[in-house]
Amino acid sequence: MKLDPAAVPLLDVRGVSAGYGGMPVLQDVTLKIYTAEVVALVGSNGAGKTTLLRALSRVLPCQGGMTFNARDLLPMTSDGAFRAGLVQVPEGRQLFDRMSVRDNLLMGAFIRDDKAAIGRDLDKMYALFPRLAERRRQLAGSLSGGEQQMCAMARGLMAAPTLLMIDEMSLGLAPVIVEQLMEVLATIRREGVTILLVEQDVNLALSIADRGYVMETGHIVRSGLSEKLIGDPEVRRAYLGL
Repeated sequence: MKLDPAAVPLLDVRGVSAGYGGMPVLQDVTLKIYTAEVVALVGSNGAGKTTLLRALSRVLPCQGGMTFNARDLLPMTSDGAFRAGLVQVPEGRQLFDRMSVRDNLLMGAFIRDDKAAIGRDLDKMYALFPRLAERRRQLAGSLSGGEQQMCAMARGLMAAPTLLMIDEMSLGLAPVIVEQLMEVLATIRREGVTILLVEQDVNLALSIADRGYVMETGHIVRSGLSEKLIGDPEVRRAYLGL
């Protein structure tokens, strides 16, 4: 995807720092995401990737500057950020285990009042994820790990996000399931959904992303077009075993 030099970022993060209980995790993090891009945020476990998502979702206080869709994120609550269109698919899925698949998906649309469009989007999710259509009345807690990840992603999409942030999509899943989820990402990005994909699997994330950021110990240490990062000798050595 070629960026317009004059384009305004959908998400603009400038010098953000955050941590827990006085312990710093993020330090001076700066990144930009433009409309209809897929951007990968990659790095090893403990690098600070999830902490950044928590800061963006306004679950975690932070310092610095963050604008989303030309609005200042810092004063927003987590509910305000969600209503503004910034939606996270969390690591671990965090489904409502004792609710049906269908009801979990409808929970993603709880702030919407466009009933006809919600119904159309529900049918669209079933088309994107045929397994969920088959299991729509099944309790979410009884699904396999891959099916739960599908349900979490579909729930996020039911919120009609402006930016969908997906945390560790591939974690613990069989390669065949990951391949199916990657196909879904390719479909929704063609439809113009902007995606921030947070992954330990560097090769996987960069294979679908337009651009990427590499995080180590709370810092962004590399950034650029995905094909350049895949070819970067340091990235290949540290993350791809090459």
